[in-house]
Amino acid sequence: MKYPPWFAPWRLSCWIASSALSCAAYAQAPSSPPTGPGSAEPAPPRGVPSPSRPTLALALEGAWARSLASAEATGRQRQAEAERRVARTWLAGAPTLEVLQREGRGAGAEGTRETEIGITLPLWRFGQRDRNTQTAQAESDWALAAEQAARLRLAGEVRELASRLQLAEVDVQSARLQRGSLEALSADVHRRVTAGDLAPADAMAARADLFAALAAEREAEQNLIAQRSAWLLLTGTTSEPALASASDAPDPAADVSLDQHAEALLAEAAVQRARQRVAQVQAQRAAAPELGIGLRQERPGLGQPHQNSVAVALRLPFGSEPHNQPRLAAALAEEDVALIARQQLRLRLAAELDLAKAQLAAASARADTERERATLLRDRASLLKQSFNAGETSLPDLLRALAAAAQAEAAAARQQVAVVQARGRLHQALGQLP
Repeated sequence: MKYPPWFAPWRLSCWIASSALSCAAYAQAPSSPPTGPGSAEPAPPRGVPSPSRPTLALALEGAWARSLASAEATGRQRQAEAERRVARTWLAGAPTLEVLQREGRGAGAEGTRETEIGITLPLWRFGQRDRNTQTAQAESDWALAAEQAARLRLAGEVRELASRLQLAEVDVQSARLQRGSLEALSADVHRRVTAGDLAPADAMAARADLFAALAAEREAEQNLIAQRSAWLLLTGTTSEPALASASDAPDPAADVSLDQHAEALLAEAAVQRARQRVAQVQAQRAAAPELGIGLRQERPGLGQPHQNSVAVALRLPFGSEPHNQPRLAAALAEEDVALIARQQLRLRLAAELDLAKAQLAAASARADTERERATLLRDRASLLKQSFNAGETSLPDLLRALAAAAQAEAAAARQQVAVVQARGRLHQALGQLP
């Protein structure tokens, strides 16, 4: 079935209007369940993702399971747990067992024997065990904060790729509608050329524009295939992400605190970890003292009774503070770097938040402008089509009007996706996961 030339722009405008109602931030906020024993489950509001299209939260979980950052986070948690187990032990190191036996040789020492069995226990210095426990806890807190920050960074990648995928879908839809419009126009021109109302050159011009539209459609489809492949590689699913309700978008004018931002929490955890390492190194100014307990059995000579004794030894290393200076200097340098990084991060997060708010406001204003422009050019193309049918407008003028209307419709649709992308970037700047 062939449609009139004005049908494609009208259909695209309807599609833009419906997508505008469902476009929103990619990061979804959970909705509150109904309360009360007799409350019925409400119907899903307009714009809620359909069950067949996964939300960005599900896509993020799939991407996280496939990411290298997930394996790194697991390894850091295991390392932190191992350090906590070491800090909970009563000894500063592994005990050692020593077995010694001496036998006399020669005329004067014939028959003498000495056997000694001892164990050496490394001991914690005063306050060292508590420092190690606090350092292990700081390491665990840093590992958890690093995992949340890695999730947030991955969420940014998922949001950006989902936006590019949505833009590719819009381009394909616009190209198909433009191709359908030019197909109908080319068929109409061909009939009028056959009837003698138009010159054959008009049919050639209409066919040339149709072939250009076909080429643009093929290019848009190739771009869509590439974006889908990238989405599959990142998330492990071929299902395209769904859009959420516009009511989930954050208020750009609201005053928010970035103290709970995942990157800010990671920077704070890095500072605390560096401080605990400095305290740990200061508590370990010398090697661990050792407590030795041994049993000794001696036989002075042949036929003489054995003599047993117990030995207790305490070894206290001293004078090792100069050897500890490189470790202390490295720990202090790490603390200084962590403090500067935290300060710079706070400035960067504030700048990114201001930029995201400005981009959302600009994208929303431009979306309104593009929508009004598309409406005007669509109405103009409809009027020129009527004038062309009446023989008052030339075919080149009509083709230019249809091309301008199609470009405006495509720009309006792309700008709607740009608004969604700007909302997602605002969620990202606020440190909010999907």
